[in-house]
Amino acid sequence: QLPLAGSRLCLYEDGTELTESYFRALPPQTELVLLGPGESWRGCASDIERLLAAFCSQQGAVVEAARRLLTDERAPHRQKLLADLIHNLSENILAENKEDDKKWFEGLESRFKNKSSYLRHSCESRMRGYMREVSGFISNVHPAAQDAYRGIIDLMADKLKSVKYNGCYFDRREEEEAARLCTTEGWFSCQGPFDRDDCPCKHSINPYSNRESRILFSTWNLDHIIEKKRAVVPELAEAVKTRDGREVNWEYFYQLLFTLDNLKLVHIACHKKTNHNLSCDKTRIYRKRKQTYEIS
Repeated sequence: QLPLAGSRLCLYEDGTELTESYFRALPPQTELVLLGPGESWRGCASDIERLLAAFCSQQGAVVEAARRLLTDERAPHRQKLLADLIHNLSENILAENKEDDKKWFEGLESRFKNKSSYLRHSCESRMRGYMREVSGFISNVHPAAQDAYRGIIDLMADKLKSVKYNGCYFDRREEEEAARLCTTEGWFSCQGPFDRDDCPCKHSINPYSNRESRILFSTWNLDHIIEKKRAVVPELAEAVKTRDGREVNWEYFYQLLFTLDNLKLVHIACHKKTNHNLSCDKTRIYRKRKQTYEIS
């Protein structure tokens, strides 16, 4: 029923238009799409787009139907599937402000008016906690080196204040800064254990989606690859003690303690609690002094 002129044959998978020679080279059972004049096909993604569009337009009806099924369903596995379906359909990922997703803010202080501000505050709180640990270690520093150690603490504190305690890492509106941890949609992926490129369980979460995900995200950890308590802070104290006129490279220690250079976001099950057996780079503990030359 299609006119011969202007009609085209394409691969169902990706929409590639077929020539006669390409057609002859295709393996058996290859799925094809026949297009009439003016029609286009961009691959099976087009089918998915149409499915999602239809699904979203009837989302309320789907949720209601799932709830009715759940009240009569007794098989545990099917109950879990229906509950997960309702949970996922109830997500409101794109909502940012409190008035657009009031349930997300239940249990939080009234001062938080949008989701990013709360998650930014959570990150800042973690960084402040790390700073307190570094400050509290001063009692373990040699008395003769405590003033120098205190001076480095002050430098680190000023640096943290200047970057707002790195809260932008969890603010989806700060796209350039947050890109290394999440997308602009707010998805976070587990990066642990520390000696793997990817989480073996493929943990991921979007704390912006709903209240339950926001609460669950609070159990995820920021894992220091070179450990804070076992390696970084003791090495800093030792560097101050044995500096012998050299200048401690406090910015290197700052990077290890407070930045993504040494921090990975991990699901609690992937947080390696045992000794990582990693140490600071000895070549970076002290600054290289600039050479000066006298002109005679």
